[in-house]
Parts: sequence; C-alpha cells; structure tokens
Amino acid sequence: MSSKVFKLIEKEKKRQLIGLEMIPSENYVSSDVLKALGSILTNKYSEGFPKARYYGGNEVIDKLEIYAQNLANKLFGTKYAFVQPYSGSPANFAATMAVCDPGDVVMGLALSSGGHLTHGANLSFSSIFYKAVNYTVGKDWKINFEELEDLAKKHKPKLIWAGTTAYPFKLDYSKFRKIADEVGAWLVADISHISGLIVGGVHPSPVKYVDLITTTTHKTLRGPRGAMILVTDRGYKKDPEIKGKIEKAIIPGLQGGPHNHQTAAIAVALEEALKPSFKRYAKQVVKNAAVLAAELGSKSENHLILLSLESYGYGMGYQGQVALEAAGITINKNTIPGEPVSPFYPSGIRLGTPALTSRGMKEKEMVKIAGWIKEVLEEIRGLDLPKEQELRKEFIKSVKVKMKKNPKLKKIRQEIAKFASKYPVPGIDS
Repeated sequence: MSSKVFKLIEKEKKRQLIGLEMIPSENYVSSDVLKALGSILTNKYSEGFPKARYYGGNEVIDKLEIYAQNLANKLFGTKYAFVQPYSGSPANFAATMAVCDPGDVVMGLALSSGGHLTHGANLSFSSIFYKAVNYTVGKDWKINFEELEDLAKKHKPKLIWAGTTAYPFKLDYSKFRKIADEVGAWLVADISHISGLIVGGVHPSPVKYVDLITTTTHKTLRGPRGAMILVTDRGYKKDPEIKGKIEKAIIPGLQGGPHNHQTAAIAVALEEALKPSFKRYAKQVVKNAAVLAAELGSKSENHLILLSLESYGYGMGYQGQVALEAAGITINKNTIPGEPVSPFYPSGIRLGTPALTSRGMKEKEMVKIAGWIKEVLEEIRGLDLPKEQELRKEFIKSVKVKMKKNPKLKKIRQEIAKFASKYPVPGIDS
C-alpha cells in the first residue's frame, strides 16, 4: 500500500468535507458509481465495439457497454449512443472528425463569450485542423443570433456548435436549427454542463433540433469523468452511415482500448438519473442557482452564475478566486463578455450549485453562502491587477500570502468548515 498516495487522498477527502465546492462543472458521485469506477473491470482490454473487438474475453464487457448505450438512448431519446470517449474534449474531437474533413469551417461560441475550447478556440484542435469561426454574445450576455446567422451565411460552416461552458441562460435550439438549415450545416449540441438539467426536465432538450449531441458525464449528470456522443433521429436521416463514421473517429481515429470501469460507472449514473429523485435534484439545482444569483446581484436560468467583479477593481477574477479559496469556497476565475483584461487574469468568476445541491443544501443555505461570498469579496477591494504584465505574477503571489494571513478570511473559513460538515458528501463516509 502506498501510504503517501492514500494520505493525500485523505487530505482531499477532508477538503471536500469542510469546504464548499462551487465550481459549476464539479459534482459528487454516489458510492455505487465509485464502486464501479474502482472495480476489476479496469483489468480488461476491449479495443473495438460490442461484438466487434480486437481482443477475446469480452462477452461480459459487450453486455455492459450495450447496457450503457441503451440507458443513454432511453434517458435522452436518441437513436445511437457511444459511451467510450475518455472525456469531453476527445468526444468533441471525434464528433468533429465524423462529419468534417480537415480544413472545413466549424463555428462555435467564442471562449470569451462563454464557449468551450473545442468549439473553435485558438490552440485547440478545433482551430488547428479546422477553420474556426466564432460567434459571440451581445451586451445582454446572451447569444447574438443575428451575428451567428450573418457569419454562417458568409462562411458556410460544415458544423455549428450549440454549446457553452460559462453561460447562465437557457439555449434556444430552434434558432440554431433555423440557421443550420439555411447553410446546410451539421448542428451539434454540446450539453456537457446541462445534461443533468435536460434529463431532469428543467432545461429544454436539443434532441428534436440537432443532429448530434456530445456530453461529459461528470457535471450535472453526477457520473464519473467520461463522455458520450449521441445520434438523434434527425442526424441518422441526414447521414445513415453516421454510426460507422463516429466509431471510426473514436477508434482508430483518436483512442484505443475503452476504460471499461468508466463505462460501468457511467451506466450506474444513468440508472440513477432515471429515478424520480434525480428530477427533484435537477429542479433544486436551478432553484438554488436562481437564489444565489439574485443574492449576488446577477441572474441564472440554469446551474451557474457568471459574476463580474469590475465593481471591485481592475482585473479582479484571480484575486476573487484566491480570496474565496482561502475562506473555504472553491470557484474559478473566468472571463466576462467583452473581457477588458485577459483570459488568465480575467474580470469575473464562475460559480454554481450542482455540488452543493448534491449535499442537500437548498434556498436558505444559498442565502447564507451568498453572504459569505460578499464578505470575502470585500477583502479584495484595492487589490487591483497591475496593468504592467511583467508585474502580475509577483502581484498574485503577494495576494495569495495576504489572503492566507487575512484574519477575516480565517474566521469565515472556520464558520464554513463548521457549516459544511453538517452536510454529507455523497460517496464519502463523514
């Protein structure tokens, strides 16, 4: 037994128990998901797909993967499901490979407007191997569909992404569909953040509007780290050979043997998502986010809040993240639409309610937590980011030292530890 590794695991367990996990892409899995993820299924090599493997001894694995596929199709109402992608970015790469040739035009929401790296950001495969065109949000922080339509007509994309990673509003898939039809593009919904909300009935489903769907399984869906690609009836009618194209993109295109323990854990999570209790969970996530956003002077229609810290000073996102972490609240710095500084030193923070809701917290707890957040953020006033880039690294180091020593934050951290310890963390014996 590695005493070093397991001591570190225990430290992380304590951190999760006494802190408030508010990164909107993080959540807690059940004990059953953890059991499947840590099972002997990790021992088996299964390159290929059910009943078409390169290795022997996959009779049980075939049944397991087919079961996971069937659960996904039942849950989302889709025709085909692929549960082998290792994570969200590889799933998006595989979906792109299946319908595009290198050099084709792909369109997605700009990273600075709340889009994802794989939807056309610089340095991502989506702009290295394809010609990426980005649409943006307007002054109201909502997707500018007029701009999207104009860009689509001008550039004639082969693929349009309808997906976000820091976008607090519901998506209107019918508008995406209209534009995709005008230019003959594949329409792919990346629902990684909101898949749990969709199956929970608190966010519109893209299934009848889009051709393909990609999603991670570890956010609001409360599964292990992994991903899925789903084909809708519309997508199948567009190209009856799409199933084989996606299979080839996954293997040999991008990866080898699937992680069978991960597939099993995904299946467990999908079983759990089919239960009535999951719908109650999803509804509470959205209720909690709405209350938290209102208390912080913002708005949310889903599970996350994108909060500008411009009223606290210049380039305050990093300082906000550092201060909140020192107080026992984990969030992430994030760009805001029209970001005036930079992606690494942004002007906002991103936070959400999926993990807190998994611990049983409701509206009254959100009000209390919002109070702590506002208290913490007051401690960063006056700590404006230097406008000289060469000074920023040392400045952030000094901020980390200041926040760690800050007596107000130490007091709040103790209060939060006492508060959080009352709410059990799924999968952890407190």
